[in-house]
Amino acid sequence: MLVLGIDVGGTKAVCWLSNERRDVIADMRGVGATLQAGGEAAVESALRQVIVPAVRVAREPISAICVGMAGVDRANEAGTVRAIVERLTHIPAVLVVNDALIALEAGIESAPGIVVVAGTGSIAYGRDAGGRAARAGGWGYVLGDEGSGYWIGRQALQAVVRAADGRGAATALTPLVLEHFGVKRAQDLVQEVYFRLTQPSAIAGLSALVSTAAAEGDSIATTILDASAAELTTAALAVAAQLKLDACPVLLSGGVFRSSPRLMSCVTARLNEALPQVSVELLKEEPVSGAVRLALALAEGRAAIPQYETRA
Repeated sequence: MLVLGIDVGGTKAVCWLSNERRDVIADMRGVGATLQAGGEAAVESALRQVIVPAVRVAREPISAICVGMAGVDRANEAGTVRAIVERLTHIPAVLVVNDALIALEAGIESAPGIVVVAGTGSIAYGRDAGGRAARAGGWGYVLGDEGSGYWIGRQALQAVVRAADGRGAATALTPLVLEHFGVKRAQDLVQEVYFRLTQPSAIAGLSALVSTAAAEGDSIATTILDASAAELTTAALAVAAQLKLDACPVLLSGGVFRSSPRLMSCVTARLNEALPQVSVELLKEEPVSGAVRLALALAEGRAAIPQYETRA
């Protein structure tokens, strides 16, 4: 039996063709997309570039597909993505879930727990032993995504222009950001940001510069990362309160955590202080492995997706 597990974020897309033993037969990677930032056409393009070559490699029919995608948490969004996958593959067994769920599944399988995702966007997601789910954040780059790569990158840009105006302190972020864009003055950032950057992932890429500046002792960069940690911790605690989880695994997932030891240690310390019984660790497995698990469960008729409770 063969299945496809797919992880699509704002920056990258990963597709694994796997068998019933979860052996990875093919690993396809491409550029990510979200419905909120790029629309249906961008999502279809992102899925096409990883699904089509994976299907070509398969030497037997694919039994099921699971897509974990950032920003997909409502029925209409999932339906849109499911329709795209069905057009590309003509396979009816398709499950579309939020990318936070596949990250949680990758780390602890079906056990209760919480995952905090900080990539291009951000979200905290959890489930309890009774099959209930809760989330905080994940509202997209306009309404939220606090603590995410995009949020950190935007804070960095604002710090640079504030310093240029004299409204803020000088920061080591200025030469890093100017070099990143290949410009000489902060004023030239207007052209780069408003006319050349079309996706949140481009802003999110600046988060690595903030980690670099913080590691070198820049106070502005340190303040940005500490504020990010506070936002991500608040989201995790909101999920824990909704599900009444005070002793469970908490996984930290996403490229922002991997690129910033300071952010990871700060979130860990804050969570351990607020919930002493939780165990906090960086997700070691690739989230796409959680999509493979769910695809296999779907193929075998045992897929159980946690359900959100209606909140007043």
